[in-house]
Amino acid sequence: MDFGLKVGDLVWAKMVSFSPWPARIVQPGPSTPKKTGRKECQWVYFFGSKNYAWIENNNIKPYADFKEKFYDCNNTALFKKAISEIEEFISKLAEDPNYELPNFDLPVPTSSSTTTNNTSTTSSKKSKTPSKEKEKEDPDKKFNKLISPKKTKKAAPVKRENSDAGSTRSSARAPKRSRTSPRLEENGIGDLGTEILNRPSILDAPESPTLNLNSISELLNTKDILASKLTFGFIGLGTIGSGIVKNLINSGHKVNLFNRTMKKCEDFKAQAENDVNKAGLVNTYIAPCDVMQNSDITFNCVSDPYNAKENLVGNCGITKVGDSFHGKGYVEMTSIDPQSSKDMCEIIKSKGGRYLEAQVQGSKNEADEGSLVVLTAGDKSLFVDCQSCFKAMGKTAFFLGDVGYATKTNLILQLMKGVALVGMAEGLALADRCGISSKDVLNIFNLTNLACGYLSNKAELIVKKEFKHVEQAIKHMQKDMQLALDLSDQLKQPLLMTSTANEVYKHARRLGYDEHDAACVYMRTRH
Repeated sequence: MDFGLKVGDLVWAKMVSFSPWPARIVQPGPSTPKKTGRKECQWVYFFGSKNYAWIENNNIKPYADFKEKFYDCNNTALFKKAISEIEEFISKLAEDPNYELPNFDLPVPTSSSTTTNNTSTTSSKKSKTPSKEKEKEDPDKKFNKLISPKKTKKAAPVKRENSDAGSTRSSARAPKRSRTSPRLEENGIGDLGTEILNRPSILDAPESPTLNLNSISELLNTKDILASKLTFGFIGLGTIGSGIVKNLINSGHKVNLFNRTMKKCEDFKAQAENDVNKAGLVNTYIAPCDVMQNSDITFNCVSDPYNAKENLVGNCGITKVGDSFHGKGYVEMTSIDPQSSKDMCEIIKSKGGRYLEAQVQGSKNEADEGSLVVLTAGDKSLFVDCQSCFKAMGKTAFFLGDVGYATKTNLILQLMKGVALVGMAEGLALADRCGISSKDVLNIFNLTNLACGYLSNKAELIVKKEFKHVEQAIKHMQKDMQLALDLSDQLKQPLLMTSTANEVYKHARRLGYDEHDAACVYMRTRH
């Protein structure tokens, strides 16, 4: 049904395999490519991409009637630009019925007398007008020159004998369709390189972890925790560290704090001082070495191996305490590689200290609830001394043996999560491209045996596009994937899927999503 289509109508135009796109039916120019096929078609102009194409009538719908249905069928920046342009055009057209954009080549009605009087003048102008000037006056021809390949000489007619009639026929071989065909551009998704380069920066900054000692999880209330009488130091109040420290304080542990942003430490101390049951449990220090000196056991929970080593041996690092740690304990909770962990262990042991690697599986939500899974390896006596802390921060803690086993196990689990997340993101991107509601896909997904808390939660963030709600920053996920690949290089173990997934994460980071949740890898698969 063509709805009485005519030149000037605002419509939704759809090409095969692509979503409907805001467009306008325009008058074909003298250099407009001839339409192919027998079906009725319209020459349309696509908003946003400023491209043209012949579209069959049955793939054209009135813009106003189908606006609500097609408005959210595409999330690309170019599609949003197209919506903005057509809405602006409608607004200006309401103010001035004669308003027209320079992109359109619509016919201007003239009276018969004017046409007659100007016939000779027009004819003389045509004979004197250079060909280059004609091209300037015809936007269609100029556009087709930009997107079409250079013309080649037409092949000479090939004659062949007709065995039945004994006569000859001349036929020319049809020119092969150029690989530089503007088919993608015609559908409003052209100029892809420009779209990526000009993609707007992310305006919404990631949410910072909230520090609220009064928000005690139900799970923590059900735990029977007898707080150790030892004093614990804690370095790093990031996404995971803030939740761990909150549960340590709420379970009655005495904690000494250090963070690069000292305001977070002061906030924790101020909230503790305002609560009679927590007063005196929190102290703050201006350097890692001060925390180590005033604590029996010190936890280090920062972003990456570099910062972990810096807190250990850097300026004012914990090794600056003195020549001996006198049996003090050091627990490395940063997600690091096995070799770095072993190097740290040697440094701590050389000064008479005890070392334990404690890798955590979980995100911000699990840290806040106290439901992390803790994987440890190293000094078993230190593991025993930290039991009350591990009980406050997680639902279980494993001791896996010698230093290196916990870090390896953690990287293996992170590898599985990272590859699975990319697969799910690609599935939801394909659903969007097919015109299938991602919400429907998520509802069905949650009813199958594929569903798990991690993937369901990430899918929810993808559907709502809430990547600023950070549970695990994408830069940390990609860092763990890279550490897993480094480990595989040492063991000569091929990781094909992990290598590919790591490239997807790197590309998403390059698009500016470094500090956003790992679920934003969807934005790379979508575009």
